[in-house]
Amino acid sequence: MADDNTLRITEIFHSLQGEARTVGRPTVFVRLTGCPLRCQYCDTAYAFDGGKLLPLEGICAEVEKYGSKLVTVTGGEPLAQPNSKVLMTMLCDNGYQVSLETSGAMPIEEVDERVSIVLDLKTPGSQECDKNCYENLGHLKTKDQIKFVICDRADYEWSKAKLDQLNLRNKVSEILFSPSYDQLAASELAEWVLNDALDVRVQLQLHKVIWGIEPGH
Repeated sequence: MADDNTLRITEIFHSLQGEARTVGRPTVFVRLTGCPLRCQYCDTAYAFDGGKLLPLEGICAEVEKYGSKLVTVTGGEPLAQPNSKVLMTMLCDNGYQVSLETSGAMPIEEVDERVSIVLDLKTPGSQECDKNCYENLGHLKTKDQIKFVICDRADYEWSKAKLDQLNLRNKVSEILFSPSYDQLAASELAEWVLNDALDVRVQLQLHKVIWGIEPGH
């Protein structure tokens, strides 16, 4: 059981950011252990359990060793551990540019406003669509991003409908459409977006293009 000054961590590593606005830039990743979701395409199931309890100050010290000013807090689902919000504030106070990768299933309203949030809206193809916490959309900032992982044409049509139904373009500066790795060809998703002249960013997972694996594992 974690106390008030610890987090359960799967790994801390230095790699290129594979997705979102800072794609391609050297980044320190802090991967927290645990997730309440079981998306069928999950590529980080190794972070569901195990991990190691580390003090918050120790985590900050480990981050500092890499010399990068970009830090991504990821998982698992980072917000499943309340102390993740404390860690992000500490990192911001230490001068880092911090981003949070979250499934969108946990409340984000208490996340430090300096943190850039990349929030998933789970598609039907994820098999966890019912876990979306739509109340989170009201707490997003312009600098935040919303990501859809697209498994098939039905997911694409669902995601496209959500753009208008939820007025997403007026909530954040970037909407990300990602093809589910090994399930949908990037060229196919690109063709759909071009045919519809859809105002979204099609993104690939750069780390998998380069190394073929999840970074750090």
